[in-house]
Amino acid sequence: MRLSDFDFDLPEDRIALRPAEPRDAARFLVVRPGQPLADHVVRELPDFLQAGDALVFNDTRVIPARLAGLREGRTTGGADGTPVAVEATLHRRVAPDRWSAFMRPGKRLKVGDRVAFGARDDRACEADRLDATVVEKHEGGEVLLAFDVSGLDLDIGIARHGDMPLPPYIAAKRGEDARDRADYQTVYAREDGSVAAPTAGLHFTPDLLAALKAKGVSLHFVTLHVGAGTFLPVKTDDVSDHKMHAEFGEVTAEVADALNAVRAAGGRIVCVGTTSLRLLESATGEDRIVRPFADETAIFITPGYRFRAADMLMTNFHLPKSTLFMLVSAFAGQATMRAAYEHAVSTGYRFYSYGDGSLLFKDENS
Repeated sequence: MRLSDFDFDLPEDRIALRPAEPRDAARFLVVRPGQPLADHVVRELPDFLQAGDALVFNDTRVIPARLAGLREGRTTGGADGTPVAVEATLHRRVAPDRWSAFMRPGKRLKVGDRVAFGARDDRACEADRLDATVVEKHEGGEVLLAFDVSGLDLDIGIARHGDMPLPPYIAAKRGEDARDRADYQTVYAREDGSVAAPTAGLHFTPDLLAALKAKGVSLHFVTLHVGAGTFLPVKTDDVSDHKMHAEFGEVTAEVADALNAVRAAGGRIVCVGTTSLRLLESATGEDRIVRPFADETAIFITPGYRFRAADMLMTNFHLPKSTLFMLVSAFAGQATMRAAYEHAVSTGYRFYSYGDGSLLFKDENS
């Protein structure tokens, strides 16, 4: 498969810069392979489910993972003695005091460089210090940062000094503000660790969750900490040459047993978002049995993949030539999804993280 197979035209004005209010008022495209597309709103989701079905949510919580700082240089600063401004987007914690991060400008950093994050006016105040050392440097501006503080102290420092890591297609059009602290977080988020929201979950409200329970749909929670690699473009013409970034996920034994029981009783497993789907597929064997899982996954789903766990997928509208558009094309069929996206563009659906949603039924022939 070629990267061009997953391209499509998307006008700039289709990119949503704010979510719908209320969240469950977003438009909702229902996609059944071989059937006409149907326009609805998210709060109608219970109408497409039945008692005994299971919804699987990703309960990861977004941390303010974008940090502005100064590279203090080898001894006294930059070449002219002036510190160099840098920006870090944390994307994977590897130790209590260490984060892998994407740095800009990454090429100017060297192993051993010191980076001072936090306030600039009074560096003598320990509460305003969040300093780190570059201990490894990798391709594409990725580095490993060793912070001077660890554990809870580091968490507090990141929360104090970091900004919400809005996706680049939003950040390029407006700055992050106080609203994003709430808007870019699901109402059920509880496990700190993501640098990007599981955006299909942003559509849910307490009222919608209550309506689903009243319908007899069970709600289950897994955790996949989304890394900044989710925003990296595919740069290879041959899709099979693309390498996914690994992300840590967990499916507990309790959730695995519950989902296996749902399937045994004839219920359907409905993944809320591509992150919960990727994690659940990683935890499920060829026998379609879901097993406990606590590990990194770099699963890359493209057309031809045989789905083991998910029967339906609720998801937003994704970027052209992205791994997520490849995933939905694998799930509902390439021709089906191309028609769905053409309909979405022509009828004014809003795209990406703060955009509208869709409900995809699996193509049983794919």
